[in-house]
Amino acid sequence: MPTEREILQLLQDVRGRLDDDLSLASLAARAGWSPFHFHRAFRAVTGETPKQYTLRLRLEQAAARLLTHPEPILTIAAGAGFASHAVFTRAFRRHFLCTPVEYRARAGRLTPAARRTHASVTATAGPCVGLFHLPTDRQRRLPMPMLSIERRELTAQHILIVRLRTARHELAQAIGEGVGKVYIYAQQAGIALAGHPFTRYFSAGPGLLTIEVGFHVSAATPGRDDVEAAQLPAGPAIVAVHGGSYEQLSETYAAAERWMDENGLRPGDAPWEWYITDPAEHPDPADWRTHVFWPVAERR
Repeated sequence: MPTEREILQLLQDVRGRLDDDLSLASLAARAGWSPFHFHRAFRAVTGETPKQYTLRLRLEQAAARLLTHPEPILTIAAGAGFASHAVFTRAFRRHFLCTPVEYRARAGRLTPAARRTHASVTATAGPCVGLFHLPTDRQRRLPMPMLSIERRELTAQHILIVRLRTARHELAQAIGEGVGKVYIYAQQAGIALAGHPFTRYFSAGPGLLTIEVGFHVSAATPGRDDVEAAQLPAGPAIVAVHGGSYEQLSETYAAAERWMDENGLRPGDAPWEWYITDPAEHPDPADWRTHVFWPVAERR
């Protein structure tokens, strides 16, 4: 069966060719596997079937263009690979719970800068929803995963989050589900995303972690159901740049704690990870970058 790395390499190709033939048979042939084995491996990695994945990306690409370009809706539909205005509108309504016209009208309250940032985040994070903290080949380890560290003064940031309790071995699945919930809600509600997804760690009990998973958003906004509005705190923090697979993040956290101790600091509020690199764009885990933010206080 195709490996996680091979599926990521295919996603890198798919995201730039959404107007091509992306049928199961075509994708399986491109990957060199039978449709049955390819379908099973694809769903195991992404949490979606190839059809669900490509349709979602096409709709999200079209939604981003509705926000940022004044083109006719028919032109946007054709550019996203839809055969007609009617087919596009039906698919769009099922995914976004409104018509393309209504979706574009909602964007009237967003600034041009917020629209552009949202479109950029959608283009990069959208193909990766469900892929953050993806397990990788443990042989590809960096000897020093913490690439840099510095102290910064942070400003408060509006976020949308889902709170979860999860076992460590189920962390990747939990993060994928949480990111997906926030992402879909923001898309359907016309809320502008303002940054990459993140995970914030609150406590570690016997076998369980308490985490918040979500996105930065451009302004304070209400939540719905499991999705809640919150803020990341302002104040002093250390920011460490982690290179490589997610499995080595514990080494970066340990190095950050040592750096705090050497510089007269102690951990403050709960830390969070900001996923800067998109696995679907960079299939090699050695290229992945994660920023670790950890609020600090002076040691007494």
